[in-house]
Amino acid sequence: MTYKLWYWPGIQGRGEFVRLAMEAAGIAYQDCARERGADALVALMHEMTGRTPYAPPFLDTGEMVIAQTANILLYLGERHDLIPPAPADRYWLHQVQLTIADMVAETHNVHHPIAGSRYYEEQKEPAKAYAEQFREERMPGFLGYFEAATRANEGDWLIGDRWTPADTSLFQLVAGLREMFPRRMHTLEKAMPGLIALHDRVAAGLPGIKAYLDSDRRIAFNADGIFRHYPKLDGT
Repeated sequence: MTYKLWYWPGIQGRGEFVRLAMEAAGIAYQDCARERGADALVALMHEMTGRTPYAPPFLDTGEMVIAQTANILLYLGERHDLIPPAPADRYWLHQVQLTIADMVAETHNVHHPIAGSRYYEEQKEPAKAYAEQFREERMPGFLGYFEAATRANEGDWLIGDRWTPADTSLFQLVAGLREMFPRRMHTLEKAMPGLIALHDRVAAGLPGIKAYLDSDRRIAFNADGIFRHYPKLDGT
């Protein structure tokens, strides 16, 4: 079957974490809003009733609609044997995925600390203050946790000898933070060799990811997405 993925066209955003897992696993999907436009996404959300998603991304499986990035990845992991069967392994990987979602939310708040509905230019000073504490406190804390996660099991991947959606999600997180905070990441990466090695392993070691990154289907980081580079918000 071919899944229908709905997310805003023109940006990677939270939808990219879902795309990467499906690309790595060779799972067929339609990136619907990229094909039909943002208006089609908005219209669909207005038409939906009952158990509706609050916001994209959401995945139409043909039988149900699943929203929230970590929730979608849990479904795909179970349905396509991308995660191990042991409950302790599954819940730990989901825990990592939810922590990634926490960091992504805080990362977005760096350039929108007052309101997501206001332009960055309207909240530059609050963004500068938020960015400083994010760089100094939150980035080392989150990334230190993920670094420790890479050492929780023996093997090349988080769970050992097989990649999971949590591995591709950590790849995206590192790639995005490098784009947004190149100076700060240059400093922090010295203390997280395991996480950087995992990032590199996903990029070069998973054929589906390599092909995707080399294609025009991978949307470039830009000034409308989560991982926006504003030089004044970066620092060592």
